[in-house]
Formats: sequence, structure tokens, C-alpha cells
Amino acid sequence: MTDPKSPAPGQGLDPADWAAFRQTAHELLDAAIDKMTANREGRVWTPFPPEMKAAFARPLPQEGQGEAELASQLAALLPYGVGNTHPRFFGWVHGSGTPQNLLAEIVASALNANAGGRDHGAIYVERQVIAWCREMFGFPETASGLIVSGTSLATVIAVKTARDAALDFRSRKEGICGDRLVGYASAEAHACNPRAFDILGLGTEALRRIPVNDAYEMDTGALRAAIQADRDAGLTPFLIIGTAGTVNTGSTDPLAELSGIAKAEGLWFHIDGAFGALARLSPEHASRFAAISQADSIAFDFHKWLHVNYDAGCVLVREEAHHRHAFSDRPDYLKGTERGIAAGNPWPVEYGPELSRGFRALKVWSQIAGFGTERLGAAIATNCAQAAYLSGKVAADPRFELLAPARLNICCFRLRPEGLEEAALDALNEEIVLRLQESGVAAPSTTRLKGRLAIRINLTNHRTQESDLDHLLTEIVRIGEGLRP
Repeated sequence: MTDPKSPAPGQGLDPADWAAFRQTAHELLDAAIDKMTANREGRVWTPFPPEMKAAFARPLPQEGQGEAELASQLAALLPYGVGNTHPRFFGWVHGSGTPQNLLAEIVASALNANAGGRDHGAIYVERQVIAWCREMFGFPETASGLIVSGTSLATVIAVKTARDAALDFRSRKEGICGDRLVGYASAEAHACNPRAFDILGLGTEALRRIPVNDAYEMDTGALRAAIQADRDAGLTPFLIIGTAGTVNTGSTDPLAELSGIAKAEGLWFHIDGAFGALARLSPEHASRFAAISQADSIAFDFHKWLHVNYDAGCVLVREEAHHRHAFSDRPDYLKGTERGIAAGNPWPVEYGPELSRGFRALKVWSQIAGFGTERLGAAIATNCAQAAYLSGKVAADPRFELLAPARLNICCFRLRPEGLEEAALDALNEEIVLRLQESGVAAPSTTRLKGRLAIRINLTNHRTQESDLDHLLTEIVRIGEGLRP
């Protein structure tokens, strides 16, 4: 790569030679596209080598290095991601990204927009994305929303809005001492929900973990009993969280019934739809998620099943007035105007905790505008069909044991040789997963279902094919046979 001269003192931080910088940038872009072109090939995960760890563990530099040298170091990172761009990354619910998002990121970087407020293009792009999301989930046109880092922050925003609304917003000044608020989520709900309770001063124990049925869906009878027991104890129920696609099994709580309970009890109904909610885009699966339109709020991720490059999540709130009342605080230096740069009201900062916000909306807009919901929904449907295919192969093979039904896009099973006790089965399957990861063949994860360790195969990758699943099962058997005494 061409090495441009260092800027002269007092020149600022722009390149001394823009032509040489352009050449360096083109070469790095080519390297990135080469990596993306080969996403289906080679190892899934490659450990970061010791020499590269050492190269990134150096003292604070006093003098900078040339742009070409810097670009070479950046290019050297390309083989060492977590592996989620590869079709055999089956572990955690990571989206696989698209090369097209690189184009949006280039423009967003060049603009360097602060999307916290003021009147500029990024604000209007985000408003368009929020409008599309309202349409996706059947929320009214008056609903508000915000693009954030992911469902974890989106959940904090939604739960804070629910908390403040329940306390008539006095909690913003007075806090919540003595209010004894409690909420409800299934035992299978994601850890971001109790974390939000912790962050907001409610305490994790204030989120009641309701048992699930054999399909890993919230037991609504147990929910009703828990609400009544808390009321009898002098506590104040304020929130029900329904999960659209649990992280362990892909199960979905009975959302319509939960909505009815919330209305009858006067509680806020929130949907944790981190990945599963987007199955509404698939005609084959949309009916299961129809009741999302009845929710008071929803948190979900674009960087999972919509394959937007990390990071990009979203929160929608049915009542815009509640949402803005929970966060808006405009000091004099953030005063809005009817004209000029400080117009464009209301600002995004009035709907969340961040004033400094990157232009995440552009890559989301680009993904939806570029592919359309039909094509994105078809990719979701394909992953669900692949989970059913894998589940069928596992169920038909006596060497395996299916540990949960494949309700959506997740299949949980284990290799089960005859004669092994439960502890030995757990150890065997855990070692199989580690060897799959370390060999670079595939990257599943593990979880526990009813106390048993499961090999967990999550399918949120538009590059995965059935042949990848066949290869996975073949390798599990091969590794398992090699581990038997």
C-alpha cells in the first residue's frame, strides 16, 4: 500500500497527500470485499494469534504511523472475527451481515453525523426507518421509536418508560423508593430484562420469572397467580414482558393472551422481540406474531435476522407522549428553534439517554430499501425451514436425542451414545462443541434444557444451506466416536 507523507505541523489531521490516501483507502476496501467474497469458505472461527495479540498490546503511542502501515494493520484483522459471517456459525444469535451495508457505512463515516438532534439528513433517515418499523409491527402512526445499539438498551428505554408512566412520572425527580414495583417475564426470557431492572433501580428480584410449559412458553395460569399474590402482598405490578423467540429454543410466549392479561390488570405490555419479532416479515410465520401490534412497547434488533451489520437495535413505544415524557430534558444549550440547525424538533435525545449518537439509521435504511421486506422475510423463512430440516434428521437418527421442538429457527439436541450417564453425556457434548469451534468446522453453542446440556444450533444466517447442516451432523458423530473410550 502506498505510504503518504505525514502531515506537516499545524496542518491538522487530514492527509498530507489526498491522492495517496485515496489509493490506500481503495486497497483496504478491496481487501474488505475480498474477505466478504470468501465468507462461505475456510474456517468458521480462527483464534487471534499470540503475535497479533502482542502487536495490539503496546504502550500509548506518542507519534503516529503512516497511513499505509495503519491500513495494513487494519487489513490484518480481517480473518479474525467471531465467525458469524460464515454459513456454519450456528452458536449465538448473531446476524451474518451483508456487503451492501459497507456502502452505507462509508457514507455514514464520511458524514460523521451526530444523530442526537438538530436539523440534518440523519434525523430524517431515522424517522423514515421508525415509520417503516411501525408499519412492520402494526403500531399506530403516532407511536415513537429510537434506533439504539441493541435490544439491551432498547429494553432499558422501554422499561423506564413503563416505570415512569406507572408512577405518573414523579419518579424522574423523586426516584422509586418505597414504590415496590414488580414485573413479570418467563423463566426463558433473556438476561437483558433483569439487567434492565437492575439498571433502573428496581432490583432483579422485582422481575418475577414465571414458569414455562413443555413448549418453553410462559405459563399464563402461573402468571395470573403471581400477579394476584403480589397484589395481596401490597406490591405494585406494572409490567408484563412477553418473549417473541426465546434465545434458548426460539419459543414464543402466548402474546395475545398476555396482552389480554395486561389490559385486564392495567399493566404495561412489553415485547422482547430481539430476533423473533422480525419473523412477522415471513408470511409463513407472521400469524404467530400478530399480537405484537397490541403491545405498549417492543425491543428488537436489526443486526440479527435483518442482517444489518453490527450494531443496530430499536425500541418502539405506542404512546409517544409517555416515551418523550420519560426522557425529554432540554437545557438552554439544547434549545430548539423553528429555523436553522437547531430545528428538526423533537430530537432523538428526547426519547433515550444518548445525546451523542452515531448514524446507525443509514445502514438499516439501506438494508430495507435495498432488499425489501419480501426478500428479507424469505431469508427468515429459509432459516426456519432449515431448523425443521435439522430437527427431522436428528429425530430420525437413534444416535441423537432431540431436546426441544424446533419452534422457529433453533434446534437443541445432543449426541447420545448408549451406556453413558447424564454427567458423561454433558461432558461429551460440551467437548464436541469445543472441538467443532477450535477446528474451524462449525460454531455451535451450548445451553441447558431441563438440566441437560444441549448442542444449540441457531440459524440466523442467510448464507447457510442444508449441506452445512448435513456436514455438522457428520462431524458431531465423527468427533463423538473419537472421544469414546
